[in-house]
Amino acid sequence: MVTAHINRIGTAVPPNDVHPAFVDFVSGMIDDRRNALIFKRMVSRAGIEHRFSYFEPRQNPDRFMADTEGFYVKGAFPSTGARMQRFEQSAPVLTGAALDALGLDGERERITHLVVASCTGFVAPGVDQLIVKAAGLNPGVERTVVGFMGCYAAVNSLRLAHHFVRSDPAARVLVVNLELCTLHFQETPDLERLLSMLLFGDGCSAALVTADESGLALQDFRAATIADSGEAITWRIGDQGFDMHLSGEVPGRIQKALKYEAERNDGEGLLRGTSTRDYDLWAVHAGGRTILDAVETGFDLAPDALGWSRGVLRDFGNMSSATLMFVLARILGQVGTTVDRAARGFGVAFGPGLAAESFRFTTV
Repeated sequence: MVTAHINRIGTAVPPNDVHPAFVDFVSGMIDDRRNALIFKRMVSRAGIEHRFSYFEPRQNPDRFMADTEGFYVKGAFPSTGARMQRFEQSAPVLTGAALDALGLDGERERITHLVVASCTGFVAPGVDQLIVKAAGLNPGVERTVVGFMGCYAAVNSLRLAHHFVRSDPAARVLVVNLELCTLHFQETPDLERLLSMLLFGDGCSAALVTADESGLALQDFRAATIADSGEAITWRIGDQGFDMHLSGEVPGRIQKALKYEAERNDGEGLLRGTSTRDYDLWAVHAGGRTILDAVETGFDLAPDALGWSRGVLRDFGNMSSATLMFVLARILGQVGTTVDRAARGFGVAFGPGLAAESFRFTTV
């Protein structure tokens, strides 16, 4: 059986670090003193130092306007239509930067399949078609869009590429995970929603998946859903952007579910009958510090096991579906140096459902 490999990954973020400015702007939106103190404490514990956006932060003493162009102005936040116009403008630009980082020059015409995952924008002609045009790919490339699945769409995208390569060993699949999360900043006094928005930034990854035996060999994929948790994470289209709900119960539910998975340890479970000790590398979606803590505790991992994920969270925040690919890019970049060849890896991401999407891989 042919094995699909992630040969290499390119990543890109917009030019503006907005994390400090966001914290300052939001602090001015919270009138309740107790909530303001909670927000300040959670900022210090978030494990995030940078998040990026195409919006340039505006240093404004009265905290009335968040960015230099006035996209976010108190009392006049933009409509969903205005946000989607910006998505159409910025999405091909950020994808182009990720493709440049991937280094496809000389082989763009060889790409046979394009898989694009995004949950932060809609447009037709689709973002897949915009990418084909902007990247100079063969107009006849087979296109698949993984839409509105949220953070675990990275795994679903890789699963598709895995199947394409196994069904056609000559396939060369370009997998793009593109998220412009800062398009969906909401004007709200609700502390839980503000804490959710504290996590998210923009980012894009571009990965080449082929049968060429280099990089990360993809082994198998498996999903699991936590019962009665459908409302724990939601992402709905509203009149002023997409409305994110991330319940404070999510980390606890994940920890409990993973502890159960580790204890059941049978062939039908998420671990496929293996032990967490059987894996050398952990590529976990950096959904937030508490999410990573829940995985570490639930699977009883060593304190440094999630270092790759914590580093991505610190440097970029949660970029939805692109985040896990940034983690894999860091691992891939160290294969043969700090990461041994033939190391065994486990990848997992969480999202609406509440569901986990997982895969196993080996370094080559």
